Amino acid sequence: MKFETKAIHAGVTPDPSTGAIMTPIFQTSTYVQASPGDHKGFEYSRTQNPTRQVLEANIAALENGKYGITFSSGLAAMDAIMKLLRPGDEIVSTNDLYGGSYRQMRQVYENFGIQSTFISMAQAETIIPFLSEKTKLIWIETPTNPTLNIIDIQAICKIARAKGIWTVVDNTFASPYLQNPLDLGADIVLHSATKYINGHSDVVLGALITNSDELAAKLSFIQNATGAVPGPMDSFLTIRGIKTLHIRVQRACENAAIIAKHLQSHPKIKNIFWPGFESHPNHAIAAKQMRLFGAMISFDLHEDTFEAANAILEKTHLFALAESLGGVESLIGHPASMTHASIPREERIKAGLHDSLIRLSVGIENVDDLIADLDAALG
Repeated sequence: MKFETKAIHAGVTPDPSTGAIMTPIFQTSTYVQASPGDHKGFEYSRTQNPTRQVLEANIAALENGKYGITFSSGLAAMDAIMKLLRPGDEIVSTNDLYGGSYRQMRQVYENFGIQSTFISMAQAETIIPFLSEKTKLIWIETPTNPTLNIIDIQAICKIARAKGIWTVVDNTFASPYLQNPLDLGADIVLHSATKYINGHSDVVLGALITNSDELAAKLSFIQNATGAVPGPMDSFLTIRGIKTLHIRVQRACENAAIIAKHLQSHPKIKNIFWPGFESHPNHAIAAKQMRLFGAMISFDLHEDTFEAANAILEKTHLFALAESLGGVESLIGHPASMTHASIPREERIKAGLHDSLIRLSVGIENVDDLIADLDAALG
C-alpha cells in the first residue's frame, strides 16, 4: 500500500457488530469475562483498548514498522525509552533539540545516574569520540527543534549499529509522510502525535514505533506497568486526524516553501533556517532522506534581543502566538522563552538558539494571507 492509502486504511476495519466505517470509541475502563482469564482479548483499558489498538496499528504502518505503542504525550513516550536504561548508562544526543527532551534527560534522569552528552551531529562522524562502552543510546532529532539542522540518519545508525548502540529518532518535525527513520536503520521512532499526526490541536498524545520484537516487548511492558496511556477519545481523534495527514502536510510544506523564499531577503531578518534552501549546510542530506523539506521555518533578527522578537510576536493575527506545532492553523513562537526555556542560555546560544529567534509552524491557510500577516508584523 502507498502512504496515502495506509493513512486511511492501515489497521482499520469496519466495526464487525454494526458495520460502522469509523473505529468506535470504546469508552470503557474494563471488560466482562466469562470466567477468570476467559475473555475476548481485552481485560482492562490501561492494558488494552480496541480504539487504541487500531491507532497503534495505523501509526506503525505509516512508519513501516511492526509495532506501535502509544502514550499520553510525546514526553511520556520518551520516558518509556529512558526506562530501558540503567544507572551508569550514557546517552549521546544532538545539542539542538526540544527543550522538554533536554529537561527530561538532564533534570529527571541524571538524578538516576543516566548521563547525557549534547553535541552537534551535523557531521555524523563527530559522534565517534563521544561513544564508549557506557553509551547505550543515541538520540536524534531531524530536522532539529528549532534551528532546523539536518542529521544524516543512515550514517549515524550505521555507526551506532556497529557498536551495539540503540538509535532513537524523534520524527515529530518531519512526520511519517516526509521521513521514515526505521527504513534508514533506526531502532525506535518517536512522535509527539500531538503535532502533525493528529494535526488539529485538540489532542496530546505520543507514539513509539519499532521493528524489534525485543524492544516492542519491553516498551509494551513499560506502557502497561507505568500506565501513561492515551484514552479512547484521544485515540479516536488521532485516527481521524491521520486520515488527512498526507494532504495537510503536503499543503503546509508548499506554503512554507513560498514563505521561506519570501522572507529570505527581508531587511530585518539576519538568518532564516529552512532545509529547502540549497545554501542549507545539509540540504543534500535532507533531499535524500525527506520527501519534502517540511513546514517549519525559523529566523533570527539583526537586532538580537527578546524585545525585538516580542515586537513581531505581538503583531501577527493569523499566526497565533502559542506553543506546539503541526496543526492546520499557523503558529508563531519564541523558543528561548517558551519551548526551550528550560535550557540554560549559554547552551542555547552555543546551539544557535538566539534571543531573537522566532519559530513558525506554517499551516494550510491561503499562503497570500499568511505572507501579508508576516509582512505587517515585520513592518
